[in-house]
Amino acid sequence: MRDTILNILAEIVEDVDFDTCTTLIDDGLLSSLDIIQLIGALNDEFDISIPATEIVPDNFNSVDAMVAMVTRLADE
Repeated sequence: MRDTILNILAEIVEDVDFDTCTTLIDDGLLSSLDIIQLIGALNDEFDISIPATEIVPDNFNSVDAMVAMVTRLADE
């Protein structure tokens, strides 16, 4: 799952070290448009629905946070 999310992120934004960065939102590395694209891609790839209540910086600041969110939503 982690590698899939890394690939999705690399398609949306180039030249960012997504593997180690933990401040993707806080440092402005992902724009609001990037987040919209990312949500759509995650929904499609993992057959989940990310509700508005989950669209918070803590869930998108790092790949690990995204993995945790997707895992949690997939288990519901």
